[in-house]
Amino acid sequence: MTTARAPRLEKITPANLEAALALRVRPEQEFAVDPVAHSLAEAYVRPDKAWPRVIVDADRVVGFVMAFLGFDWRDDGTDLPSGLWRLNIAADEQGKGYGRFAVNAVAEELRRRGTKALHVTWHPGEHGPEDFYLALGFEKTAEKVDEEHVGVLRL
Repeated sequence: MTTARAPRLEKITPANLEAALALRVRPEQEFAVDPVAHSLAEAYVRPDKAWPRVIVDADRVVGFVMAFLGFDWRDDGTDLPSGLWRLNIAADEQGKGYGRFAVNAVAEELRRRGTKALHVTWHPGEHGPEDFYLALGFEKTAEKVDEEHVGVLRL
């Protein structure tokens, strides 16, 4: 991280929208996460379920994170988990702790809302985020959602 100030999450606003839309992960990671524009479209049509934020360090947008809140991802009404929907860290900003910061910030928001577990899904693959999530303490479950692995972090 480039400053003594801690990174922070900010709501998407007209002032940071273009920077958010310009975020690009590394090319080899594109299979594993949708572009920010897609995420914002999903947030627009599910405003009660999506919690999108940009990750800002000093005055720079370095990433994007979006949580899901009580979302029926199994489409069966049996469980309404909350968790991490998207995490995009700019290619040249990776490895600086922004992803860890974002996951911890989402965990804090979910704790504040009374949630007991943070769920995440990921695409398997050589350049996928599985090792990152496991290193943060997520436990890989036997469940899959749309061919993505499911991980849970107890809060």
